[in-house]
Amino acid sequence: MSGRREIGSGVIVGLGVALPPGARQDELWKGYFAQHFSGTTRALAQRIFANSGVTRRHAAVNPLLEDVSDWPTERRMRRYQIEALPLGKEAVERALTDAGLRAGDIGLFVVCSCTGYATPGLDILLARDMGMAADTQRMFVGHMGCYAALPGLGAANDFVAARGRPALLLCAELTSLHIQPSSARVDTQQIVSHALFSDAAVAVVVAPGHRPGYAVREVTAVTDTSTADHMTWELTDTGFRMGLSPRVPQVLALHVSGLVTSLLARHDRQISDVDGWAVHPGGPRILNVVEEELGLPPEALAASRATLDEYGNCSSPTSLLILERLRRSAAPPRTVVMLAFGPGLTLYAVLLDLSSGAAPTGGPLPGEVGRGDY
Repeated sequence: MSGRREIGSGVIVGLGVALPPGARQDELWKGYFAQHFSGTTRALAQRIFANSGVTRRHAAVNPLLEDVSDWPTERRMRRYQIEALPLGKEAVERALTDAGLRAGDIGLFVVCSCTGYATPGLDILLARDMGMAADTQRMFVGHMGCYAALPGLGAANDFVAARGRPALLLCAELTSLHIQPSSARVDTQQIVSHALFSDAAVAVVVAPGHRPGYAVREVTAVTDTSTADHMTWELTDTGFRMGLSPRVPQVLALHVSGLVTSLLARHDRQISDVDGWAVHPGGPRILNVVEEELGLPPEALAASRATLDEYGNCSSPTSLLILERLRRSAAPPRTVVMLAFGPGLTLYAVLLDLSSGAAPTGGPLPGEVGRGDY
């Protein structure tokens, strides 16, 4: 008997991207970070920035114009409210337009963010400002980090399958608010985070029925709690501080193959049946490990590497940026596996199938719809 799970599926029918202004990695290095690091730390930081796999990033708070590294957390959180609301609204408006729906049609609104806190939160303020119905249910997913979009998508899909109403997922991250104070002490983890992270907002509409788009077949996860200290995001008096162990790729190598092959087996698939991979680019080493452990050809992760190159690591929106790149390609893949990783250490995977009708092709890519450059 097949191990396939027959479950209800929603369909991703709309996706919207909003980006703050961008700058090249070399401009950020020369104009800010070369002075931010000193002594022997500077030479190490320069190598890490050069080998990050990032050419361009986006930031709501431009370090070339405004140094927030000594700001207290309270001031950073106030700025989060100012910047995140219009960015999230822009992404949501684009996703709803792409889906051909109105804000009042949404039955569940899920918001993911680990870079800022406000009460009332983005879920309440955006629901109010965009005219969502009073009975729209809301869910806020916080501090899951880079993989948050996938359980968020799972919650949206479960709601659609159970209630038969559309759901909306928004991932909005402003990592630029959390540059840490300069220090003479060598702190490789902080250098890596400063070299990789970026800002973005991406919204996704999941709807019932057989509309064109990507059907959500299953969301699954595995967590290795024995390595919980390998990835942390600590609240400090000067913003949120990243902890990122160099052993993270080794832990992923232990689990990623089993997670993916089990997911595919439940749907009578093999790795060779997957023609689209949206793998979160936590950094170049992460992508190399996934490629090796799954036995993928180099071109399989081209969309992930291109997203890292053009946008950096935007935390929770990143996997959705990769999905948008895939769905807007000349030949959208028919079967997509999304993979993302974060604190726990946790690995999440999603299986998507292209449903009836053609996915959107052509049109602007995410980098073409931002709000300008620095």
